Amino acid sequence: MDNEKLKMDNCQLLTASSQLKKGYKQTEVGVIPSDWLLFPLEELTQKNRQYTIVDGPFGSNLKTIHYRKSGIPIITSGYVTDGKFSASEYLYVDHEKFKQEKRSAVKGGDIVMAKIGERCGASAILPKEHPEGILSGNALKISIDENRFSTELIAQILWRHHTKGDFEILRTTGAQPALSMANLKKYKIPLPPTKAEQTAIATALNDADALITQLEKLIAKKRNIKQGAMQELLRPKEGWEVKKLGEVATLKARIGWHGLTTAEYKKSGDYFLVTGTEFKNGFIDWENCFYVEEERYKQDKNIQIKEHDVLVTKDGTIGKVALIKSVPKPATLNSGVFVIRPINNEFNPEFFYYLLLSEVFLKFLSQLSAGSTINHLYQKDFVSFQFLTTKTIEEQKKIAQILSDMDAEIEVLEKKLEKYKMIKQGMMQNLLTGRVRLV
Repeated sequence: MDNEKLKMDNCQLLTASSQLKKGYKQTEVGVIPSDWLLFPLEELTQKNRQYTIVDGPFGSNLKTIHYRKSGIPIITSGYVTDGKFSASEYLYVDHEKFKQEKRSAVKGGDIVMAKIGERCGASAILPKEHPEGILSGNALKISIDENRFSTELIAQILWRHHTKGDFEILRTTGAQPALSMANLKKYKIPLPPTKAEQTAIATALNDADALITQLEKLIAKKRNIKQGAMQELLRPKEGWEVKKLGEVATLKARIGWHGLTTAEYKKSGDYFLVTGTEFKNGFIDWENCFYVEEERYKQDKNIQIKEHDVLVTKDGTIGKVALIKSVPKPATLNSGVFVIRPINNEFNPEFFYYLLLSEVFLKFLSQLSAGSTINHLYQKDFVSFQFLTTKTIEEQKKIAQILSDMDAEIEVLEKKLEKYKMIKQGMMQNLLTGRVRLV
């Protein structure tokens, strides 16, 4: 069977080679420009220099008894997030211990990679201004020869390979995933022939990253502003009234024995099924919803979703909240979600939705748990939820509108961020394969 598969692969390779565009060649990693070269990672480091691709000390050589409050910082894999290096607090070793483990030293400009755990293969550049440190046992470093290669470009390539799952072939079998150092050193990546072209590609990708980071910071700032506005606008004022949820609203959910199994979840159809897993930033991510058959949708009219409904999860991760702004297709609930609707216009649903996102509801849930871990929100408990509201619906609408406008602004920015990320992915696909040349 293996020989036949090899023959088929060779046939496919020959077929692909005969169809190649002029100026490109077929390699073991795919089609690349004819003048590009494949380099094992170990050939990207300085020649005749030791420990250019190395991991942290063996566990028994760096234990908690060696940790100090100052000295040489310990660089762990946990500091590598989203292709960036981020650390706020460090553990340290003294200079004597550092000398003993000098082999595992890491300097600014080195690429730090997670070696062990589910995130193994994730990597980022240790900032150039970072003081020299020592790797932890769950991390490794790659020191690139900057005279010949662009560290920035290689870091972009390694991050892309990690996100695509290409490093799976480097993992060793054991209690938890880990990268084989020997295999990593032999791992090949394609690169342009000149450092000038490598640098040009890296600069373009880094510029895209800078735009994404700038937008992420702006979104975080807007979220903080909204949080502050919520605290102020929802803080009870003189004349506000106390209401008990069970007296002013209906709470409906799918009857337990009517609950749908995952086998009934459809990937397409005419009727959405909301389970709670598709709640995203307080709203429904309809693109990631499952579907159900018409019979299941019609089973209970009380849980057919309408515009302005407020949904709350009651199983698993309880207390997640979503507001229904629109219903693109008929939709129903599975048994893990409540739908809340005011009786006789007793309160504004949007205002109530923001109340559920505030400390008021979190405090209620924490009182229910009373120190234990609860994984179900019972209707008999939820109906006792008390909250304060303005005297008039008009006041509630005004408060809800202010917060809704803030959400709309954040949503626009998030869509812009997704667009930037898609553009960056397209840039990587074109630039890292040589489909588009910058030099």
